[in-house]
Amino acid sequence: MQLASQPVSRRERNKQAKLDRITAAARELFAEHGIDEVTTQQIAEKADIGAGTLFLYAKSKGELLLLVQNSAYADALAKGKAAAAEISAPLEAVMAIIRPVVECNRTQVDNGRTYLREMVFGDPTEPHHHAALTLAAGTEAAIAAVLQRNGRTSAKPAATLARAVSAIMFLTMAAATNASRSTDELILDIREQVAAILPA
Repeated sequence: MQLASQPVSRRERNKQAKLDRITAAARELFAEHGIDEVTTQQIAEKADIGAGTLFLYAKSKGELLLLVQNSAYADALAKGKAAAAEISAPLEAVMAIIRPVVECNRTQVDNGRTYLREMVFGDPTEPHHHAALTLAAGTEAAIAAVLQRNGRTSAKPAATLARAVSAIMFLTMAAATNASRSTDELILDIREQVAAILPA
């Protein structure tokens, strides 16, 4: 016997509506001004909630950025995985996963670099930080899966290579010396580094 799904309570609908307003307000303000120029008070006002309520959903401005960027990262990763599924050459398939993630991160360069810093140094017990780490792990898993196709590489070496590829991607995006470089230049740089470590 199949159980009917329980309807979402009014309280849960209200919580989701507030979260949606907070996310939209933070996304718009961060995109327009950059994270450093935006206050949590501005986000609360734009979302039409109190500052205290805002902190029930994200405890810091960094967590708000994670909330906003995680959604874009998830979409980019899904796009990359779909593209990689159509490509047989390992390097090209790995780069198909990487490209939309880099493009997503570089939409607003300072916000992207701050997002990476928050991911590395933030509190992993915070839910938005945990979600960011889960996305990073998902990226590694997608890369490892590509490397294991047709028995090219076994699971353990593929996972190790995927961690190295992930490190290359994140460090290249986060480096201060790369802040002024174009997205295409970064992708080419990442490609050259990845090509050097993948098995022939």
